[in-house]
Amino acid sequence: MSTATETTGQTETTNESWQAGVVGGILGALAMGALILAMNEPTLAVAIPSLYTLAPPPNVAAGMFVHVSHGAVLGVAFAAIVGALDLDSTGKLVGAGAVWGVLTWAVFAALVMPVWLSTVGSPASPPFPNFAPPSLLWHLVYGLVLGGVYAATVDRL
Repeated sequence: MSTATETTGQTETTNESWQAGVVGGILGALAMGALILAMNEPTLAVAIPSLYTLAPPPNVAAGMFVHVSHGAVLGVAFAAIVGALDLDSTGKLVGAGAVWGVLTWAVFAALVMPVWLSTVGSPASPPFPNFAPPSLLWHLVYGLVLGGVYAATVDRL
């Protein structure tokens, strides 16, 4: 008669890509915020905080807080998408970041934000739709930084 002993071990696999998405989203939003401040401060001081009735009066700090928070959340969504698409090279991730930046501009900045600002009665409510070229540049920078930081940190966090 023979006796068999079975040993089992647990192999833990964790996917920490969301952390790289948060870091990339925060840094991308900070870079974008710097451009907004340089090019059109009222967007950051009035329009963005108005989404949550934090302005007027103008409040750059509240605007930056809201903006960076949105950037972090959208960075997590980016991490989920590139993870599902199994993108792993730096070039593909930076390219995906650029596409993500353009998509966030087209959907959130151009379509959602004007409706939201109008709904809350903001004095900074732009026309609908609001496909503003400077905003496209800002969102493209966000996406490029997000994709680059994500690529640099996804295997380190």
